[in-house]
Amino acid sequence: MIAYGAEGAWAALGDPTRHAIVAALAERPRAVTELAAELPVSRPAVSQALKVLKDAGLVTERAAGTRRIYRLNPTAVAALRDQLDMFWSRALANFTETVEQPSSDRPIQESS
Repeated sequence: MIAYGAEGAWAALGDPTRHAIVAALAERPRAVTELAAELPVSRPAVSQALKVLKDAGLVTERAAGTRRIYRLNPTAVAALRDQLDMFWSRALANFTETVEQPSSDRPIQESS
């Protein structure tokens, strides 16, 4: 199994097809044929998207006979959630700090 690295995870989620695959895999693990049946793209396009997601550490696979079953990597999903929580906490802290500043200390915004 490839270790999770956040470098490419956010970029991998930026593609609509890959995003749809992640949403489908969030429901349950699936094979390429199942994913392709649900999406408006070909099986090779789904396979290519899964490779990108796997390289980004977001998806894992296991053999089931002649098929490969793909599922989300829970460690990677948790790491992305942790990053979002950190960004949100920082944004809220900055907002709170700005709101609690006396009005004379706040930066003046120029109107256009």
